[in-house]
Amino acid sequence: MKPNKLHLYFNVFILLFVVLLVRYIVPNLQEKSSSTLTAQNDRISANSFTKVQSYKNWKYTDTVRIPILMYHSITNNNRHQISISQFKNEMNYLKENGYLTLTSSQALYALKNHRIPQKKIVWITLDDGYKNSMTTALPILKNNHQHATVNFVTGFSQKGPFLNLQDARLMKDSNIIDFESHTVTHQNLTALSYKQQLHELVESKDWLDTHLDQHTLVIVYPDGVYNHNTIKAAHVAGYQYGLSTTPGIASSSENSYQLPRQRVIPHMSNVAFATLLQSE
Repeated sequence: MKPNKLHLYFNVFILLFVVLLVRYIVPNLQEKSSSTLTAQNDRISANSFTKVQSYKNWKYTDTVRIPILMYHSITNNNRHQISISQFKNEMNYLKENGYLTLTSSQALYALKNHRIPQKKIVWITLDDGYKNSMTTALPILKNNHQHATVNFVTGFSQKGPFLNLQDARLMKDSNIIDFESHTVTHQNLTALSYKQQLHELVESKDWLDTHLDQHTLVIVYPDGVYNHNTIKAAHVAGYQYGLSTTPGIASSSENSYQLPRQRVIPHMSNVAFATLLQSE
């Protein structure tokens, strides 16, 4: 065969290969890549702290009921606080009994949309922002693949036993802890004027939104006390939910600014702890 014909056939072969590559091979590879990515996204746990969370497998229910557990400091240095061993034991209890620990975003989604990922759910909250929520609670939660919300007093961020901004950022980046507001100075809000209450709520929200790059939707009332002006200020400040210390199970059927929580007390037995979770 003459060289010029060989050259012609070779060029035709290359042209056909390019056409096949563009028309069939590349689109199929893109489709497989897209399918793989979709499958990976579908496998993201409902308990994951991803910015885009999948709720497609959550089931509708007429009334959502969520036990919101209330902790403060986790330490062995104060018999009036929860010990490290007690906190670890209670987190193990939740894990062993099949409880899914919700992020604040997931809890609010459930309450607002009447949808839940499974029957056994719980929202763990740690008030005030003690340093030991990072040094003690976080490693226990991480080991159990669990999550919790720190209700942060923003004015305490440069004080003694409390988290500073760098701590808070590291904790949030861990995908184990998220943050909601517990005001600026942790004062009894009912002793303040409406204007003073609004300042406490607005300034703490702005601090969290700015420094932690988030949209804070929950205000946790110091000592659980609030009045009509508090709820009015919370609404004006841009919060959608308020947590108290009134005992009970939070429900989608009640006022979103008056959600109860279950206080965990020192030296509780597992039987007593289990009663805090009963949502029926």
